[in-house]
Amino acid sequence: MPEAGGLIGRDGELRVLTDMVDAVEDEGSAIVVMGDPGIGKTSLLRAAAAHGKNAGAAVLSVVGVEAEAHLPFAGLHQLLRPVLAETDRLPTPQRDALHAAFGMRPSDAAEGAPEPFMIALATLNALTDVASQKPLLIVVDDVQWLDLPTQDVLGFVARRIGSDPCVLIGVVRAGHDIAFAASDLPQLNVGRLTEQDARELLDRNTADLGYADRERILREAAGNPLALTELPLALRSASRLAAEYGEQPPHSLPLTARLERAFAARLGDLPPLCQDALLVAAVDDADDLREIIAGATILAGQEAHVAVLEAAVTAGLVRFDNLYAHFRHPLVRAAVISKESVARKQAAHAALAEVLTDEPYRRVWHRAQSIGGQDDEVADEMERAHAIPLRRGSVSEVIWALERSAELTTDSATRGRRLMLAAEHAFGLGRADLVDQLLERAGRTSLTRLDQVRMQWLGEIFHDGVPGDADHIRTLCEAAQEAIDAGDSALALNLLQAAGLRCWWADTGPEARALVCEVARRVDRPRGDAQLTAIFSIADPLGEYQTVADSLAGVRLESITDPAALWLYGMAAAATADPVRSVDLLGRAEIMLRQQGRLGLLSQVLTMSVSDSMEIGDWEHAWAASEEGRRLAADTGQAIWDAGSQAGYAMLLALRGDHGRSLEIAAEVERSAAGKKLSNLLACGQLARGFAYLSAGRPADAYHALRRLFDQDDPAFHVHERFHAVSFLAEAAVHAGLAGEVHEVIADLESEAVTVRSPILVRQLTYARAVLASDDEAEEAFLAALSADLTRWPWLRARLELAFGQWLRRQRRVAEARRPLHSAQLTFDLIGARSWAESTRVELRAAGGRGQAATGKANGLSSLTAQELQIARLAAEGLSNKEIGERLYLSHRTVGSHLYRIFPKLDVSTRAQLAAVVGPQDPVAGA
Repeated sequence: MPEAGGLIGRDGELRVLTDMVDAVEDEGSAIVVMGDPGIGKTSLLRAAAAHGKNAGAAVLSVVGVEAEAHLPFAGLHQLLRPVLAETDRLPTPQRDALHAAFGMRPSDAAEGAPEPFMIALATLNALTDVASQKPLLIVVDDVQWLDLPTQDVLGFVARRIGSDPCVLIGVVRAGHDIAFAASDLPQLNVGRLTEQDARELLDRNTADLGYADRERILREAAGNPLALTELPLALRSASRLAAEYGEQPPHSLPLTARLERAFAARLGDLPPLCQDALLVAAVDDADDLREIIAGATILAGQEAHVAVLEAAVTAGLVRFDNLYAHFRHPLVRAAVISKESVARKQAAHAALAEVLTDEPYRRVWHRAQSIGGQDDEVADEMERAHAIPLRRGSVSEVIWALERSAELTTDSATRGRRLMLAAEHAFGLGRADLVDQLLERAGRTSLTRLDQVRMQWLGEIFHDGVPGDADHIRTLCEAAQEAIDAGDSALALNLLQAAGLRCWWADTGPEARALVCEVARRVDRPRGDAQLTAIFSIADPLGEYQTVADSLAGVRLESITDPAALWLYGMAAAATADPVRSVDLLGRAEIMLRQQGRLGLLSQVLTMSVSDSMEIGDWEHAWAASEEGRRLAADTGQAIWDAGSQAGYAMLLALRGDHGRSLEIAAEVERSAAGKKLSNLLACGQLARGFAYLSAGRPADAYHALRRLFDQDDPAFHVHERFHAVSFLAEAAVHAGLAGEVHEVIADLESEAVTVRSPILVRQLTYARAVLASDDEAEEAFLAALSADLTRWPWLRARLELAFGQWLRRQRRVAEARRPLHSAQLTFDLIGARSWAESTRVELRAAGGRGQAATGKANGLSSLTAQELQIARLAAEGLSNKEIGERLYLSHRTVGSHLYRIFPKLDVSTRAQLAAVVGPQDPVAGA
């Protein structure tokens, strides 16, 4: 078989990579190269890098090293080092976040830890800026051994370079379950060589071997290129192999272990001082020759120089790169470590700790690794040092530091406190599995009572989507009371919020709801506190409606600078069915969270805003928010919010006329929710079904789907979500000839509305009253409904106008019917309600009017994807490509590429024309 770039048997694999590089001017791309150790992944990566350089691309590279995996952003710093000067041109928040991650910003200037996604966005923009000057190839070897923050950043970048002249190739060793490899990026699996290719490679390196030895090597190598190269070298060291294995390496060992032993066999021939230097290099978390030699001097107790490593270079185990020493293959490092005793490895760590006097975190890290038992002095130093990676935004390293500190601690209560602190950071990172592990360990220590309460909250928070019975709610409330008694209001509120969420996601009964609110009133927080208000709203949105409404009435939107407070107030407004206030609060929170790079909370804000944006007719925002909310929830590992976004997406698809897809997604949401008995999501699934059936002209099916939300014995019953269904239930009942069956439901809701003046409930009841009224009372009911202030409710107003026009036409008042029908059609077209728009055109034609085709604007906007629509709206507001990229976590080149596609879809050629088509304010208010 012909060779590919000097490689034997890798033509197909290399072609995949070189084709990506050759197409970089047309589209960016990323790929994960997977394979066993020694299978040739690194050789492929080098060949692709050489091809990129020859093609004129800039090449940036980084190699993961297991010993460096604990250093936050060490890999990212290595990758960006050649272009670090470019980062000075980044927007200030991004530049500061990136420099803080690299320790380039003084610690006293850091205002808390930088947001990980702000660091990721800064990296994306820095790389795409480089790519704007010449195509960029990013090659990443051994991703599995990069520090976790760097892995997360690379995954973020890889998913967002499709519109940039940038290619990212990441190599991952098979068997490592990391997020980068488990993402939706394409994969290239590198398998073993064919027998013919294996023989050719063996011939190239070992023509002097006899037939029996060659066959034995071919059999043991099993098509692995590294084995085909290294096993012959090991075989030549016959005396050492005999000492190590006897006749031959044991067949029971896996190939990787045999390769490690083959390398280890060559280590024994090296001088003792060289072996000391290799051991220090193997446990070092950097490849700095000066560190290695200084550490070797301390370990050996005699002066060492760079020359001591020459024997390892000659043996093909190490290579020099200026002032750095690199192992030829990760298995060499593994062989060095595996052959040494625990005492020798600890001594090497201790030697490095002595060397690293100017780097406090690395120093204490190596001190901690040099200890086999417990040491309170080092444990205390380790806990203090965890602030260093925290300032750099590496929460995963903070968790490790606190875990190690706990392991070194003699006092049980202190050990438990440190594990609890690690668990809180794991919660912030979204790692439910790690939280559970840490809590299980903390539970075996002598925790203080308050720490036991805190552990209860942490154990609860990741399972708030699973409804407990009333007893569980009571347990949480008792824990909150203990926190109140201990003076820890923050912990009490967190516990009560967890209890409230259980009441929200599933019906836990009136007593449980009342108990949450009763304990919440005992918390020492001022009236109108954001978290307290949110707790009342989600625990008991009906019973505490007035409490929440009074708190929200005192909120001054422009005075709130904390996006978390805006989120909580927005949650309260959404829970009490006040969509106008909710959208305003969440919209302001969205802007701030984007600026701060807090994508985990942003995904929740976007998800909550979807249904309320639909309610008030802003379907463009709802469409964009549902798409981005789903993407960010997946990025940040928030499964329940991902499901919530899917439910909102299904409802929106139904209203826009995509019935089939809506029903498919609704079924997926229901399957997910049914197992956990999440009545909130089950209700949303029924809403999507009802909307889809109505849109498809199946009113009877719509009625039966929506009716479930009002049956307290039905799993889909939900006190809040049913408010969104009121007008649609009435509409479906009228068109299905079932109006008589719905009067009792409406009467019950009218009674509720006496005390619960929820804007959605009040306005939807005006629609239901009008369409269900007798002919003698209908006109008065319609006129009363239409005379209300519906400025922010164009969707409901248009449906009222359609229903009024239909009634007028049935009364043979066709001339009068045309005006409301014309107005309704305009609004339906503008917001994208296709089925309702078509129904209105039919009514108009029946009334002697002309049912106009959808406006060019409506047709054009409907052709945009959710992300294109989001970009178009921001561009219409006057934002530059760079500013849009900062808002949406995209590179400015990606934004430009989207706009290049958007302009012809909307038949515009300038941003001024774009503003006229998708301006931030649509003329539906006066429709």
